[in-house]
Amino acid sequence: MAYDLQDKLVIAISSRALFNLEEENAIFDKEGLEAYYTHQLAHLDDPLSKGSAFRFVQNLLAINKKFDNKLIEVIILSRNNAATGLRIGRSIEHYDLDIERTGWTAGTPVARYLEAFKVDLFLSVYAPDVEEAVNSGVAAATILPHTPITSEESDMVKIAFDGDAVIFGDESEKVYQEKGLEAFIEYEKDNAKNPLSKGPFFKFLKTISEIQDKFPMEASPIRTALVTARNFSTHERVLGTLEGWGVRVDEAFFQGGVQKYEVIKAFGADIFFDDQDAHLEHTSKETPSAKVPYRP
Repeated sequence: MAYDLQDKLVIAISSRALFNLEEENAIFDKEGLEAYYTHQLAHLDDPLSKGSAFRFVQNLLAINKKFDNKLIEVIILSRNNAATGLRIGRSIEHYDLDIERTGWTAGTPVARYLEAFKVDLFLSVYAPDVEEAVNSGVAAATILPHTPITSEESDMVKIAFDGDAVIFGDESEKVYQEKGLEAFIEYEKDNAKNPLSKGPFFKFLKTISEIQDKFPMEASPIRTALVTARNFSTHERVLGTLEGWGVRVDEAFFQGGVQKYEVIKAFGADIFFDDQDAHLEHTSKETPSAKVPYRP
């Protein structure tokens, strides 16, 4: 019987997001594919070190241990060719990650395969692939470098999101960018009863909510937080939109322009999604962070 990914939360991730392959990538850039391949074969028995998204993936996969049937699938989708995946496969085994499906495209853009694997979220360090994924309607983000990487397996995954241009559409963001804070607040109050549009991460958050609904609220293995630069004076439209979608966030922080990194660190996020470099520059020093392409 064919295995059905339709009812799973499917995360596709590049090998460089899961493992630290910066040294190997530098060899590829400077010396070419053959030198890269030779290096990987020479180090087959040396497990790769953990990449920026490792902890997030590890803790997501741990959720499956609570069920007979998997809720979550993690798939490696890489621009490497299959031969260079030998070391990556051994590293997956070394860390005992339950990853059974991989795709090796030998330089072909990976975004064209996301629909075939029913992908809900795509993570990569290669921004052009992320851009193409978002343009095709898949939630996607570029993983930023993050050290140190701690990865003690936890029985809970914590995911933090920015609001505008991530969970929600960017119409309010555009008002702020073009007309300033006062105009933005007035616009939000005028539209308090009108739901915000769905952003690139709406479907991903909705799928997470459906997994959360399988558990009592206090026992859910996934905890979410909305961390937005909005003032609390604009909260009505945000919370009303989430309620109308039937989507839950466990914690919500209206920062009013205060830097986000301390709240996100205190929340203990395994990953944080934002579209603004000004926030990610700080959060990525403490928390694995990923940039969602912004459409101005």
